[in-house]
Amino acid sequence: MIERFFLREYLSFKEIELNLQSGLIVFTGPSGSGKSILMNAILSSIGSASCDATICESSVTWDLDFQKTGMVSDDINVFKHIKKEKSRYFINNQSVSKKSMNLLASTHVRHLSLKDFSDFENKNLIDVLDLRIQSKNNNILSLREEYTKFYHEHKIVKKELLKIEDEQRKIVELKEFTTFEIKKIEDINPKDGEDEELLKIKKELSKKEKVLENISLANTIFDSEHHVYSTLESLDEDNSFFSDAMNELRSILEGAKDKFYALDEIDIEEILNRIEALSELKRRYGSIDEALKYKEEKILELKKYENIEIAKDDLELREKNLNIKVYNLADKLSLLRKNELASFMKDLNRYLKELYLNEAEIEIVETKYTDIGKDEVHITLNKTTLQKVSTGEFNRLRLAILALKSSFSDKNDGILMLDEIDANLSGEESMSVAKVLKQLSKHFQIFVISHQPQLTSMGDQHFLVYKDELNSMVKELTSDERIDEIARIISGDSISKEAKKFAKELLQTGK
Repeated sequence: MIERFFLREYLSFKEIELNLQSGLIVFTGPSGSGKSILMNAILSSIGSASCDATICESSVTWDLDFQKTGMVSDDINVFKHIKKEKSRYFINNQSVSKKSMNLLASTHVRHLSLKDFSDFENKNLIDVLDLRIQSKNNNILSLREEYTKFYHEHKIVKKELLKIEDEQRKIVELKEFTTFEIKKIEDINPKDGEDEELLKIKKELSKKEKVLENISLANTIFDSEHHVYSTLESLDEDNSFFSDAMNELRSILEGAKDKFYALDEIDIEEILNRIEALSELKRRYGSIDEALKYKEEKILELKKYENIEIAKDDLELREKNLNIKVYNLADKLSLLRKNELASFMKDLNRYLKELYLNEAEIEIVETKYTDIGKDEVHITLNKTTLQKVSTGEFNRLRLAILALKSSFSDKNDGILMLDEIDANLSGEESMSVAKVLKQLSKHFQIFVISHQPQLTSMGDQHFLVYKDELNSMVKELTSDERIDEIARIISGDSISKEAKKFAKELLQTGK
């Protein structure tokens, strides 16, 4: 619920603060006093409308789901819309987009000003039916849960089966392509690291002649080796260091010659072709290692194609068994719902009679299977589809559906915002609407603008919206002030004794 609402500088409103209760909250006042402006500002504070107020702020008791919103929930969460140069929206002082705020608020607030068909969506009507059935000790909810589980499992298996059947139609082409991909890699038969080794050989071959020429020139040093030994002996110096160095040099040069002479046996064209083949694999797959991994994947894929018939047979059996379960459970759900339909229609029409509407006709027709079964609920009023009934009739029918649903609920269903739902109704019709809203106020916090004494008298909290010179003001009325305001609604500004007496009677009835 909204516990507090604050508004500053919005059209004719200077500054107001409302402390709000649960139940039915009624706003009354002369035409043009600003009631609809106030309702719009409340909606704007939670991102469900737009206004140019400097500040409009609502303190709400809703829990914020951290996983979905990224915000930590407080005991009271503050939703705020600020307008300076541009509009900004905050939840608990954390900046959010209007869209995000509205999305969060929409799970708690419903504005019944237009033809919103959400209450007549098939799932909602089925939910109402199932709640009624459950309340009569028919465990339809567990049956529905079991159906939903098998329905989704069947959907997954069916999808897998269709995929296999589609693959099967392409199986020859797929097998040929997969075999070709495997053969292309196997024909080259790459080894991990082989490309680097071949590039090294290519580099050695490219410098072979130059290196051998340099070795030949370097070997001339050995022609003067004996002169060095003679010189060292004449100087009485140890020649072992020179002997070791020359032996090591001789070994290096001989080893290099042997290595390069061994390259004579290598076919350079074969090396270059091999390098080109490996380079093509690397261009296609990224690396030799990736090519080898791809080959293994294709080998597994080929095995899968070869075993597709076995997999298909298994899936067909699973799909058949699940299909039987889904059909059987859907039939059970449908039977329970059809058996409840007459009682549902009777109770709905009882509400409609109280709301001075003609009886509705309801039927359950079979439709395609969904996660709630194979049933679709159709409602007509005066043999007219809901799209064609008047807004007044539509909203009273919607109230009847809400009342039916709430009668089987023990939880708070959020907030209803109603703008003059009793406009253009007779006194009896207005009283009928008031009684239904009173019942709904056990489950909803309801904000309503009214020009009728009947609905006004039913309010748990009554605010008067009026103008003080140029500014709009809001005042919570005491019991005596409520009598005067209801009498004004009845008889106009010149309040008669009869109007005051009737107002007292209405308030007494509304308690």
